[in-house]
Amino acid sequence: MRRWLSRYRYAIIFWLCFGVFRTSLADWNPIPSGSMRPTLVEGDVVLVNRVAYDLKLPLTDISLVKVDNPRRGDVVTFTSPKDGIRLIKRIVGIPGDTLEMRNEVLWVNGTPATYLNAQDIIEPIASGQSVPGIKLTERADKSQRSVQFMPTVRALRNFGPVVVPVDHYFMLGDNRDDSADSRYIGFVPRRLLIGHAHHILASAEIMDHWMPRFRRFGSPIL
Repeated sequence: MRRWLSRYRYAIIFWLCFGVFRTSLADWNPIPSGSMRPTLVEGDVVLVNRVAYDLKLPLTDISLVKVDNPRRGDVVTFTSPKDGIRLIKRIVGIPGDTLEMRNEVLWVNGTPATYLNAQDIIEPIASGQSVPGIKLTERADKSQRSVQFMPTVRALRNFGPVVVPVDHYFMLGDNRDDSADSRYIGFVPRRLLIGHAHHILASAEIMDHWMPRFRRFGSPIL
């Protein structure tokens, strides 16, 4: 055993350092579903800054140092408070915010979001089927992003008003009618935030022989 450890010590050191790096500093996250369409699509792999908000003890949710506060509009990875699954969504509400949704329109602190640049789309869903949809630019609280709606899909289009508790965040998927977000799983505690997803590392057509989508490589997540 001692001889084996001596022979492979540099490889062991490398993988230990790599493990610490990935669990405490930076990470990547594959996108398995369409809940963040059109911003992120199935087959994207995103880069995640694990120390954007908190420096944590590796392999735990224990924060050692608070680095910065999450902002509305940030796309983040986090552990679901409902079932422990890792998810990726957009923060739309920070502590103290009053949120409401009326017929798909998001309201933040009494002000409705505005929706521009509507485009008709055809959105793929399960079993090889497609449904009509609408892609728009949503502007809310000095930030904007692309979102989409699928009017023929059954979804939760109204909620609130609700007030975001201290040290909690409200998440929505950009694919508003196909996202298991805070409308269903509740507020997300800060301790369950993993990191800020900021760029697309790589992307491939997972349903089309894994052909690479080079145009998405290195794209910032807006």
